[in-house]
Amino acid sequence: MLDMLVVGGGYVGLSVALAVKQAAPHLSVEVVEAAPEDAWKKDPRASAIIAAAIRMLEVFGIWARIEPEAQPITRMIVTDSKTSDPVRPIFLTFDGAVEEGRPFAYMIPNVAMVGALRDACAKAGVAIRHGLRATGFESGPAAAALTLSDGTVLSARLVVACDGVRSRLRDMAGIKTITWDYGQSGIVTTVEHERPHDGCAEEHFLPAGPFAILPLKGNRSSLVWTERTEEADRLVSADDLVFEEELERRFGYKLGSIRAVGDRRAFPLGLTLARAFVAPRLALAGDAAHGIHPISGQGLNLGFKDVAALAQTVVEADRIGLDIGDLNVLERYQEWRRFDTFRMGVTTDVLNRLFSNDVSPIRAMRDFGLGLVDRLPGLKSYFIREAAGTGGGAGQPRLLAGQSL
Repeated sequence: MLDMLVVGGGYVGLSVALAVKQAAPHLSVEVVEAAPEDAWKKDPRASAIIAAAIRMLEVFGIWARIEPEAQPITRMIVTDSKTSDPVRPIFLTFDGAVEEGRPFAYMIPNVAMVGALRDACAKAGVAIRHGLRATGFESGPAAAALTLSDGTVLSARLVVACDGVRSRLRDMAGIKTITWDYGQSGIVTTVEHERPHDGCAEEHFLPAGPFAILPLKGNRSSLVWTERTEEADRLVSADDLVFEEELERRFGYKLGSIRAVGDRRAFPLGLTLARAFVAPRLALAGDAAHGIHPISGQGLNLGFKDVAALAQTVVEADRIGLDIGDLNVLERYQEWRRFDTFRMGVTTDVLNRLFSNDVSPIRAMRDFGLGLVDRLPGLKSYFIREAAGTGGGAGQPRLLAGQSL
């Protein structure tokens, strides 16, 4: 029987397995991943990772390997305009540092992050089973039984579901969700441009939704481009000439000529919040617990906060001799994460509804609010600390404060 079994081998699943195994080497930990073994090497995307999560990667001992591939975000600007506006006034600017020498976020290629986490898991003794899905789940008084797609049945004191927003494990455990569709899709792609970005990220609020430009190493940027679903499908399937013409209308020419490179994909956007984060012998983490709009760039980082809180809950319970899969133990994790997650879900929902429209009175109100924040340094500092995950105070999990478990 295993002590902990993690279903899902992405950022969140690998991180929680690594965090627990490094802090409690005597615990047996395995990961089950549905994708083939080398599938992660083909992921062209990059993700914004906040300062608090970087502290956790430092504790893991893998940040030195990742940092050469990471692009610091040194500045962020926010605009609100129509696509056709010839000039986009800047309503809000943020300097990118939360403390000396530490930007509030980095853009990190997914392959660099996952590769480092996988190697660290292997070194720590975490086995990864590839190409297998969970097809059955039953919880018992002492362990849970997980049936895999090849017929194997594994038992573990604790199963952690990190299998995405459409989590099969969550459904098999009977955990309900609050869900709705925004009628939007996020187009994700990479562009090359003529001039350097100098580490500046931009968020343009356009009538169809936010258009985010996130800096990568070299003269490249990652785009998260929100459109109505029908329009996003049209753009993704269009030929390169049509796609780049529409891209230029939104991106502008401040960085010189631009060119889309690599794949372009569209992902449907919605809000999914699990009504419970735990069940007997089961904990949800990452997108299995919450899927939010990317307007704040906090979706993945919410998952890292789950990792830090769940790992600390498990390790501390084990050290005092408690059963790590007992529901009373897991409820501490739920209490720790549930309010913050629901607060962020509501915040992103309100922001998306407020900014994804072209109603003149609403536009005037939100532009006044952005301008007001820009003129209040104390409020700006608060927002940047919250965005970086460094404003948690005494209740912050140890890993996010850069402390070992």
